[in-house]
Amino acid sequence: MPTTDHEISNLLKAWSSGDEHALEKLTPLVYAELHRAAHRYMMGERSEHTLQTTALINELYLRLVDFQQVDWQNRAHFFGICAQLMRRILVDFARARSSQKRAGDIPILPLDQELVVSGEPQPDLVALDDALKSLAAVDERKSRVVELRFFAGLNVQETAEVLRVSCETVMRDWKLAKAWLFRELSQESRNGS
Repeated sequence: MPTTDHEISNLLKAWSSGDEHALEKLTPLVYAELHRAAHRYMMGERSEHTLQTTALINELYLRLVDFQQVDWQNRAHFFGICAQLMRRILVDFARARSSQKRAGDIPILPLDQELVVSGEPQPDLVALDDALKSLAAVDERKSRVVELRFFAGLNVQETAEVLRVSCETVMRDWKLAKAWLFRELSQESRNGS
């Protein structure tokens, strides 16, 4: 029997209320989707990357333990938080790697969803993270739209649900955020920093 969004939402609420058995029931229900999201992230990384998909998920679960007291809204909210955590894990990993070995050009990162799963060369997650932080300082919601759509793989409706805005607002924010990030990442690439 397929798992419904309602089942996952109920388990998330139970887990937030302190029911540790809810987390045990929730884990196998969300694992496949988390694995797909982690795999999307890892496809963009270089082939010799020492962090593998399963290790990324394991690190995610370790960090999720600290999120027990979150008032989970629904499935989309949960996967949005998971995407944010995976992004942080990979950015932390990339920053650590970069601090050990300073070199290389910063490639421009296209923000079309099709490229997330295309096997294109690795995006510079550190540059994207810095650009997203700059965008968040200007417009937090647009930054969240990128995070939820690009990193979490949420569709327009799910993103609208998490942010509590209309689908039209998500699409407008998505378009403007992509243009803003493209400009920022292009400037950074030209400046060589």
